[in-house]
Amino acid sequence: MDLLNKVATTALLGFVVSSMMAMGVGFTVRQIIDALRDVRLVLLALLANFVAMPLGALALDKMLRLDEPLGVGLLLLGAAAGAPFLPKLTELAKGNLPFAVGIMVLLAVGTVGYLPLVLPFLLPGVNVNSAKIAGWLFLLTLFPLAAGLALRARYWRLAARVKPVLDCVSNVSLVPMVLLLAAANIDKILHVFGTRGILAGMLLIALGVGIGWLLGGPGIDTRRALALGTGQRNIAAALVVASESFSDPSVVIMIIVVTIVGLLMLIPLCHVLASYAFEQSGS
Repeated sequence: MDLLNKVATTALLGFVVSSMMAMGVGFTVRQIIDALRDVRLVLLALLANFVAMPLGALALDKMLRLDEPLGVGLLLLGAAAGAPFLPKLTELAKGNLPFAVGIMVLLAVGTVGYLPLVLPFLLPGVNVNSAKIAGWLFLLTLFPLAAGLALRARYWRLAARVKPVLDCVSNVSLVPMVLLLAAANIDKILHVFGTRGILAGMLLIALGVGIGWLLGGPGIDTRRALALGTGQRNIAAALVVASESFSDPSVVIMIIVVTIVGLLMLIPLCHVLASYAFEQSGS
């Protein structure tokens, strides 16, 4: 099982880094900035992720009467925005990719400053290591994205050659990564069965998709991006806080289980949205 965990972790890291680099070499900084020029839409994205989702997680915790560690894990995910999977999910769903990349960066950076402010209110007594959260987010998402953008800016011909390779790596590793994560953590998933933890995770993800869709503006492509970006939470930030601040392993287990459940829900949804987009373009 230890070997399977290492392979799953390697697949996860490979997927996130290759996806971020692929996004970077595929766009210019100007395209990403332009995608965020709609101030109203950006504010709605911040409202969805930093107000509605934490409150939604709190409400689900109270409504379902979760065991305390599972409730803590759910609250951490509710407060942690800027999932590194967002660009790939948006690409699969035929959403607004520059907006997805820009909003992911904005939410990920915002999460670093947001968690230390909000978690003491949601979870009294919790200390948050902002520097460690920032370090992981930088290594996993911002650095590979910045490297890709820099390559595109200085060596655009090389970037054009590299992008198909990075796309292939991220596409090929997506499904095995999810399956490996599920297989490596099957004992943890079974541990959560019967506790209403999985139900709470599914409801949180569905709530995020619904909120993101409603607040995603008039454009169907930005709605897709914000629905996926609000539904999928930031596992990296949530795990850093959980491992640093809580001794009960059930908190980490809850975060991993809900993340896996989220991917299993959202990947098929992406294909449904992409099929609908294809039908609309053909009609």
